[in-house]
Amino acid sequence: MADIELTARILPAVGAIPEAAWDALAGGDNPFVSHAFLSALEDSGSVGPGTGWQPAPLVLEDGNGTLLGAMPSYLKGHSQGEYVFDHAWADAWERAGGRYFPKLQIAAPFTPATGPRLLLADPAFAAPLLAAAERLVENNGWSSAHATFVEPAQVPLFEEAGWLRREDIQFHWTNEGFGSFDDFLATLTSRKRKDLKRERRLANEGITIEALSGDAIRTEHWDAFWAFYQDTGARKWGTPYLTRAAFDLFGERLGDAVLLLLAFENGEPIAGALNFIGGSALYGRYWGCVVDKPFLHFELCYYRAIDAAIARGLERVEAGAQGGHKLARGYAPVATTSMHWIANPGFREAVADFLDRERRGVAVDRSFLEGRLPFRKA
Repeated sequence: MADIELTARILPAVGAIPEAAWDALAGGDNPFVSHAFLSALEDSGSVGPGTGWQPAPLVLEDGNGTLLGAMPSYLKGHSQGEYVFDHAWADAWERAGGRYFPKLQIAAPFTPATGPRLLLADPAFAAPLLAAAERLVENNGWSSAHATFVEPAQVPLFEEAGWLRREDIQFHWTNEGFGSFDDFLATLTSRKRKDLKRERRLANEGITIEALSGDAIRTEHWDAFWAFYQDTGARKWGTPYLTRAAFDLFGERLGDAVLLLLAFENGEPIAGALNFIGGSALYGRYWGCVVDKPFLHFELCYYRAIDAAIARGLERVEAGAQGGHKLARGYAPVATTSMHWIANPGFREAVADFLDRERRGVAVDRSFLEGRLPFRKA
């Protein structure tokens, strides 16, 4: 590798890179780093001018222009849509006279799902790609670079480059070779098993649920889900991140990697949950409803996701950020990791001290949660 001439450069969009070249590095396991997903965000206006997410993919090429490495990276003008919160860092740095924004964000926008953040033809290209990101931050006077929800296999690559590690907790369901939902239920305590059966029974009373993928998802289905998505977004944070066009493009470009669950009452759609399917996991992303029906959220977002994962032989369900209520429904706490590079040495030292203390607290929380899992004792 030492005799290869390497060039790093920033491009205006993932869409400016040939799909085959990008996906050859991204692989097929994680839908959120695929050319189809990232370009759909760009072409729908969900990222780009006016959003605070300016696409800035950093690529590494050889002397012939062959793509050897890439980052799904963005120039961020705020800290929204990341699910790893650095508002206190921004406030501290600006009170000290610095300018925190813009910053470089290496992520799948609006997506708290673990995946590769260094797309590499060979692991040897990680170091020069990360060094290029650091130089980009320094040369432009930016405060920092942040890689969020980094898959475990890539964490050592960031640590070897001196990036700081931050941890948090999500709740994932693990498929232990189950042949059916009842097989999963058999692993729970008697009380929890009865609770889940009751919740499913009540959630399904008077409704029908359709599971749609690929060409089966029509415009009217997306129109219904758009209404659900807007309602949830308005209640949670004020403005939904995705545009209406994004959902059409997801359906067109990702095909059977999209699983849309819609609940109907008297023939009318009343709720929905949008999932993405990777090579080893089902990722629950968005949910919404226009009728308040007990336990329907759990049915669409958690139990139907488990059904779908079992049917497809997937290893796990990642049900998104936060949500301690997932614990009682068989979703166990797992660590998620983000990696951070802070340009100013003094600020970097302060952040490193904070992260050391925060990781200890997260470890205590995770241990407590693991003690409250609903599974039968061996």
